Amino acid sequence: MKTRERILHTSQLLFNEEGEPNVTTVDISNEMEISPGNLYYHFKGKEAIIEALFARFEVTLSDILRAPLEKELSVEDSWFYLYVVFEEIYNFRFFYQNLTNLLHRYDSINRKYKRLMELKTRTAHALLSEVANHGILSIEDEELNQLCESITLLLTYWLTYCDLKGQQLGPPAAIHQGVFQIVHLVAPYLSDEYGHIYRECKALYQAATAELGH
Repeated sequence: MKTRERILHTSQLLFNEEGEPNVTTVDISNEMEISPGNLYYHFKGKEAIIEALFARFEVTLSDILRAPLEKELSVEDSWFYLYVVFEEIYNFRFFYQNLTNLLHRYDSINRKYKRLMELKTRTAHALLSEVANHGILSIEDEELNQLCESITLLLTYWLTYCDLKGQQLGPPAAIHQGVFQIVHLVAPYLSDEYGHIYRECKALYQAATAELGH
């Protein structure tokens, strides 16, 4: 792995583990056992590292979020798709922790982050509209729009909520929890004959988290 990639990889790990505000470029260079000057040769400060990591995150998450806009997903695929979204968010979770402060300090990513939020809402709308068209959901347009906003809110602040509750969950449990919370939001709108979908999802969630001891 080239030095530039090592810097990004190490920075992402440290930001996720320690919290981005608590990590300096000196911490990163010490972790890598390289000189601060060597790091500075590749990135002219911490902001440049943040921008590079966000560019990587933005491309990957945007591609994931656009998938349902370009191709119809089955109900089963929609369930697994949620895991893909949450896994990507968890891999770059430092962008979601202390979010407001981060966006104030790094104005260069503020607008891009807002575009990602808008894309989350569009994707939620595409997924739920498709499910509703198949008669699985019984929901009015206004309620659908509000539900999509709620899903975007959950995707954006789910990790902050876990932190505030003092829940130090590892990736499997945290991802299972996030997915189930979205299913729980959708559950009241399931048509009577599809109520078993929620019960099955709940059973899977409880089994998965019980195995992990949460």
